[in-house]
Amino acid sequence: MFYITGDTHGEFSRIERFCERIKPTRDDTMIILGDAGINYYGGWRDIHKKQRLAKLPITLFSIHGNHEMRPGALPCYHTEEWNGRQIYVEDAYPNLLFAMDGEVYNPGGIETLVIGGAYSIDKFYRLAYGYGWWPDEQPSPAIKEKVERVLDARAWKVDVVLSHTTPLKYEPVEVFLSGVDQNKVDKSTEEWLDTIEDTATGCEC
Repeated sequence: MFYITGDTHGEFSRIERFCERIKPTRDDTMIILGDAGINYYGGWRDIHKKQRLAKLPITLFSIHGNHEMRPGALPCYHTEEWNGRQIYVEDAYPNLLFAMDGEVYNPGGIETLVIGGAYSIDKFYRLAYGYGWWPDEQPSPAIKEKVERVLDARAWKVDVVLSHTTPLKYEPVEVFLSGVDQNKVDKSTEEWLDTIEDTATGCEC
């Protein structure tokens, strides 16, 4: 079985309660749509979190958010194949998997394109107060080129696109923070995702 949830930001009590209720196995997968918060501090606190999550009777498959480090940039990760494509994983925590942007996975026979990353609207607050912020939070030009190349090879046909942020046309304006000047928010990723959805055929985004 495949399950899906949104940002956990390092707090996994709801997934632990889910496991207690559903009784999954490692053959079952919980997809986290970014900001898992597993690679946030870069030290012992992350290791403690991974040790705790390694005890869960389920596999976690996380795409990249904006409030966390990219696993591909960390020396502790290597790549392996999962559902037909490459993922990042550590030998010590084999149930904690991280998606590679631009890969098309095949969970349960569903062709699933992954596009992580987003712009942090709280970027300057985080920089001012010493919270985590990473300049590679958004998809790079190389990632965007890879995504478009992969889609070109498939005639722009996939079943599902999993992303951390939404195409611009779906931005949740009803929950915008009143103190954020939207004119200063970089929405280039969302604008690009608009073109991905507009061009891709037969997919759920």
